[in-house]
Amino acid sequence: MVKIRLKRQGAKKAPYYRIVVADSRSPRDGRNIEELGTYDPMAKPASIQIDMERAKYWIGCGAQPTDTVRGLLKLAEAQQAPAAEPAPAAEPAPAAEQAE
Repeated sequence: MVKIRLKRQGAKKAPYYRIVVADSRSPRDGRNIEELGTYDPMAKPASIQIDMERAKYWIGCGAQPTDTVRGLLKLAEAQQAPAAEPAPAAEPAPAAEQAE
């Protein structure tokens, strides 16, 4: 099975992660199929950079993201989406004329 998961990089007590597509049987820091992005939890605020197009491609092919990566994908998608502009207020409908 193919998984989208984190691959740990960086120094001791200074983690830095790569978001990768890998076979579930390979070791955590072992060989991967493709690198999709990075995650730096030590940055303030945490830095998340993901190629969403490739991530959606792999999920469409059947790759299963881990729980942590699923959360990161949601955060990254929210960051990349443009801020929702408020809808213009609808003008009130004219009152129906009453015949007297």
